[in-house]
Amino acid sequence: MTDTPQRNRPENPDKDSTGGDSRNSPLTKRGGGDPATRGRTTIADGVVEKIAGMAARDVVGVHAMGSGLSRTFGAVRDRVPGGSKSVTRGVKAEVGESQTALDLEIVVDYGVSIADVARDVRENVVAAVERMTGLEVVEVNIAVSDVKLPDEDDDEDQPEPRLQ
Repeated sequence: MTDTPQRNRPENPDKDSTGGDSRNSPLTKRGGGDPATRGRTTIADGVVEKIAGMAARDVVGVHAMGSGLSRTFGAVRDRVPGGSKSVTRGVKAEVGESQTALDLEIVVDYGVSIADVARDVRENVVAAVERMTGLEVVEVNIAVSDVKLPDEDDDEDQPEPRLQ
């Protein structure tokens, strides 16, 4: 067997086949790894609270979020010009690096199964938060603070007329 020289293999590992420096070649990968894994992403508590609040409100049987006092202050704040409805009312989130825990306070409609509504809220909130943030939801604690009776006036749904 005879040795034949290989033409396309550079003898110096830092030199390419043209004699140039391969360390600056555009084909050389810099930074190492997938670009999607470079750096950190942090998610604020308020972001998770908004996602969870919207997901909880989507469940049939949830009348409102928050305690009576926070709903009262929220209703006043919503009527102030430039004010907006707070989707985070009744939601508290603790966000870590890869996990989150949520506390929700809800008002349910009279006649619904509270256990079923709580289960549906948990499922909806966990699915939405995990899908949108990639965080693992370790717990969703739900406190039912009130039941909306059919004959009760609802301050949030019936704004006062501006002119009398």
